Amino acid sequence: MQNKLPFEKKKRKILTRQKAKGTLGIKPDERPVEQLFNYGIINIDKPAGPTSHNVSAYVQQILGIKKAGHSGTLDPNVTGCLPVSLGNATKVNTALISAGKEYVCVMRLHKHVELKDLKKALKKFVGKIKQQVPHKAAVKRQVREKEIYYIDLLEVKDREVLFIAGCQAGTYIRMLCHDIGVELKCGAHMQELRRTKAGPFNEKTLVTLNDLRDTYIMWKESNEDKLKYEKKLKQYLLPVETAVEHLPKMWCVDEAVKHIKHGRSLMCEHIAKLNDGIEKDSDVAVLSLKGELICLGKSNFNSIDLQKKKGPGVKPVRVF
Repeated sequence: MQNKLPFEKKKRKILTRQKAKGTLGIKPDERPVEQLFNYGIINIDKPAGPTSHNVSAYVQQILGIKKAGHSGTLDPNVTGCLPVSLGNATKVNTALISAGKEYVCVMRLHKHVELKDLKKALKKFVGKIKQQVPHKAAVKRQVREKEIYYIDLLEVKDREVLFIAGCQAGTYIRMLCHDIGVELKCGAHMQELRRTKAGPFNEKTLVTLNDLRDTYIMWKESNEDKLKYEKKLKQYLLPVETAVEHLPKMWCVDEAVKHIKHGRSLMCEHIAKLNDGIEKDSDVAVLSLKGELICLGKSNFNSIDLQKKKGPGVKPVRVF
């Protein structure tokens, strides 16, 4: 059975507050390539070597756009999922940074341990754990509580241990390896690391920098096969809405869109549909009835109250 991050386990129902039909905008999967250069996200398969900032800068250079930014920094030697947002889509990065992550790690034990002891130790680290921020981290060094959703042992060869772990954002796998070594009383360190999930992004949509560059050049320069390369390019340029799949959502009537664009709250009366399970002060994504991302915001009420009350229902935090 495949492991899932917490949001992947949730099956959110859609509650209807009022029946409405949306005419504004365009469905995200119908956007032309040119719009995706400003409202798209590319799930880059980061290679070992360059920094995450280097990768974002290279994407910006390849596509010839003014702005690109990543969410969830990976150390230079770490590979895997690095969502790079384009243009105005960079506003969504705050929502992605806080999303759960999954990693595949090679841990090197400093001494031989019995398999049963290794399995027992790994189980102890599932759930809430305390972590000391590493010296190399770009944040204040202190003890923090993080949650490990799952750890599965994949393979053991001599003193090399391959495992997969799903964890809360901000978890340091390097420190996790160190702490496992302490628990085993043998010492351990992280040898290799690959990120396999960053919120809603996983290995299924990964694209290498070389493939992105080659496809973009062929699309730009080709005449007869332009549609062929445009279709391929659109497989790489995911709609910005992909980045909020892990968040609870509300769909607003067309009338509300212009008000939200000017920074006003989404009124409860303007909510057409919403997910169940929304809590007061929780992060939500507000979409148009065509499914376009209008804003990220904070809910003023829970799902039940949002269906009944009047007045401001969501305070916008990032408007698109």
